[in-house]
Amino acid sequence: MRLVFAGTPVAAVPALRALIASDRHEVVGVISRPDAAAGRGRKTSRSPVAALADDHAIDVITPQKLSDPDALTRLQQWAPDCCPVVAYGGLVPAEALVLPPHGWINLHFSILPAWRGAAPVQAAIAAGDTMTGASTFQIEAGLDTGPVFGVVTERIVADDTSGALLMRLADTGARLLESTLDGIEGGELAAVPQSRDGVSLAPKISVESARVRWDLPAHLVDRHVRAMTPDPGAWTMLDDLRVKIGPVTAIEDDPLPAGAVLVRKNAVTVGTADRPVRLGEVQAPGKKRMAAADWARGLGDTDGLVFR
Repeated sequence: MRLVFAGTPVAAVPALRALIASDRHEVVGVISRPDAAAGRGRKTSRSPVAALADDHAIDVITPQKLSDPDALTRLQQWAPDCCPVVAYGGLVPAEALVLPPHGWINLHFSILPAWRGAAPVQAAIAAGDTMTGASTFQIEAGLDTGPVFGVVTERIVADDTSGALLMRLADTGARLLESTLDGIEGGELAAVPQSRDGVSLAPKISVESARVRWDLPAHLVDRHVRAMTPDPGAWTMLDDLRVKIGPVTAIEDDPLPAGAVLVRKNAVTVGTADRPVRLGEVQAPGKKRMAAADWARGLGDTDGLVFR
């Protein structure tokens, strides 16, 4: 089939790479989000998906909205049979949905109908799920409500961050998306409506919602921090400074008041509603991430430190 691929972040790269290498399909165009400033230097750069397409001399458009007339015209010119989508980050308008004969097929990183929305991997970790997966489904007007073609499952392990889990799902999901498109082309695969039971939502995560609440039990603090790692990054306040923290480990130790920071020679622990947690890494404003003990040594007097 002639394909136009829509995607933006690094998690979408394995799927695009698999489709480019496919003997059964031809990627004739790519749609990605506009170039954006990134990194400490805030230099404008292509999205990972657009960069991969550039490397393979595939035409790329980066509209502000897919409803822009120029974008719709280019989509018509490409004349795709199907449009696979992986973490594109924008809405597909009704006038675009009807253009490809086989529609738009989304690879979503959850087992639908669980965790519909922009942040399914983060939501699954924060909720304490032990199993997740990826689904391919037909995009329709509703939010991730379309009928499902296929599902793969993935176990969530105790130390999974959203970044690590997402990249595993990106790899297994790439194979699922390719097999889904193969089945659609061959006419042997039909989508099944989603169950009305088990629906849960995973809205986009704001920076404010990534803040750590030290008044929660240690296991919930652990889940929250892992869910926010690496993006948008779990954070807390130390006096008037916002510091990001890496994964934490709940430990059996004497209780500390919620948010109280205890610095030892080779470890930094913080109080929660029950057990303390040991900090992994800390990133102060404008600084690189570093081991929590190294960060603490640079503070000087550490008596009375409190995260809020």
